[in-house]
Amino acid sequence: MKIAPLIAFVAMIAATPALADPLGDAVKADMPGLLTIYKDLHAHPELSFKETRSAGILAAEAKKAGFTVTSGVGQTGVVAVLKNGPGPVLLLRADMDALPVTEATGVPYASQNKGVMHACGHDTHMTTWIAVARRMAAMKDQWSGTLVMIAQPAEEIGSGARAMLKDGLYTKFPKPDVAIAFHDSATLPAGTIGLVDGYVMANVNSVDIVVKGVGGHGAYPHLANDPIVLASRIVGTLQTLVSRETNPLESAVVTVGSFQAGTKHNIIPSDAHLQLTVRSYKPEVRQHLLDGIGRIAKGEAIAAGLPDDLMPVVTIADQNTPATFNTHDLTARMSDVFTKRFGADRVRMDKPQMGGEDFSEFWLADQSKQALLFWVGGVPKAKWDAAKGDVTKLPSIHSAHWAPDAEAVIGTATEAMTSAALDVLAKKP
Repeated sequence: MKIAPLIAFVAMIAATPALADPLGDAVKADMPGLLTIYKDLHAHPELSFKETRSAGILAAEAKKAGFTVTSGVGQTGVVAVLKNGPGPVLLLRADMDALPVTEATGVPYASQNKGVMHACGHDTHMTTWIAVARRMAAMKDQWSGTLVMIAQPAEEIGSGARAMLKDGLYTKFPKPDVAIAFHDSATLPAGTIGLVDGYVMANVNSVDIVVKGVGGHGAYPHLANDPIVLASRIVGTLQTLVSRETNPLESAVVTVGSFQAGTKHNIIPSDAHLQLTVRSYKPEVRQHLLDGIGRIAKGEAIAAGLPDDLMPVVTIADQNTPATFNTHDLTARMSDVFTKRFGADRVRMDKPQMGGEDFSEFWLADQSKQALLFWVGGVPKAKWDAAKGDVTKLPSIHSAHWAPDAEAVIGTATEAMTSAALDVLAKKP
């Protein structure tokens, strides 16, 4: 090709306008206001079931967008419904609660509530919820069906979803055919989407064991029955639940996070207290671990010669989180939707995690439906590059230092959630 025609060709390509992106443009235009809301939510975090201020902000925004709003569902939850003709019912969820963490990020909009922080990124979730509500209301001509947007309390203690369901979420309001949520991620670069097909988050159970014994003087251990030694044996044997009793191809964790006993150097106490976290995916693995904890505690006590009235007391806490499961068809469908919008370099298949998420409750309440929880990376690019992608060198969620790239999280999540909603609620030809 001669130089002159080549120059003309290059000029023509450069002058060709980029493909229109109304959704992306609308999100960018809304971003300054969204970041103001985000910083306000971040500066005023609220603990589980105390999210009254946050819930009020979300409820007001949903009403302004034209939703029918009900507050106080499951104590502090919000349900916003937008009916827009015939079609499926889609539930979109954001969680609202913060953590009892003293913030150490140094950001100018840091928490003003001493000892409480949005260390899990729920402030980005709430801001995205508002942004998606605005977009879906403004794009009603592009979809048909019913959109149910819920602002959920108490995710951090695994109780909020259950509370909303118990308060009639699936009976007083349209019952969803599809449920979708996202969570910001401290293990993905900002603006990257992570998907998991199948189990994405674990069953979480908290277990307390009171190990009894016969106290006495440390100088005369033969006259006592030391609960510290017995509890130590229990801790050691508990490790075999995973290493020797669970199929190596299954996932399971038994961690003793607290061991408390005694008051003084030369006193053998009469009891010791253990606190455990137990993680799994499959219900049968979960049950085996919980049954095994009781069996091992009792067996070691019998081996130590304790009578029946001094057997260990094992208590499984009421607060528990079932494993979160992404249904295959919806995961594959949204993988295509997200790849078309963001490109293959920003969408990746990720690995399941052993953290807990009570979004699981919405699918478990009706397993005939479809559900998806996906990740949106929040690690600022400069920090990701400096760590060379080594997440062990980066703050994790629940860290006092977790400060996501809020603009990237909110922008990406808003486009992703809106695109997903438009796909699920697409008008029939």
